[in-house]
Amino acid sequence: PLWFSSAPANFGHPSTGTIKADEWQMLITVHIPLALISLWGAPDVNELKPGNKFILDHTMDLISLINITCSQIMSTQRANAYCSYIAHYVRNLKQVHPTFNLCPNHHAAFHIYDYLILFGPIHSWWTFPFKHLISVLQHLPTNH
Repeated sequence: PLWFSSAPANFGHPSTGTIKADEWQMLITVHIPLALISLWGAPDVNELKPGNKFILDHTMDLISLINITCSQIMSTQRANAYCSYIAHYVRNLKQVHPTFNLCPNHHAAFHIYDYLILFGPIHSWWTFPFKHLISVLQHLPTNH
């Protein structure tokens, strides 16, 4: 789409540097879904590896909730869809990643529903406080 910036040509290579938020949004909402659907969406592919369809559906739950939260409009119906997608995504995390442990971010993601209902589209309120928090979290020493 013309309104998205393009992905770095050398995405995934260390020389790319830090990927910006709009580049991540474009990758996860456009390029990754198209790539995964073309790789794992065909019925004959899923006969070879049945788990691919489940992983594709799980990833599409995440992409769907990202699309809802990045939208310029919000409604109760869209907020309810967000709630459904995040619940389904978190519920199935252990099946896709058996050794993964849930973290506070997964709990916090459920509260975004409340903010969508109270404050409307995220673009109107997701600004400095959250960017500041992300910066603080990025500078914490951790291996996780």
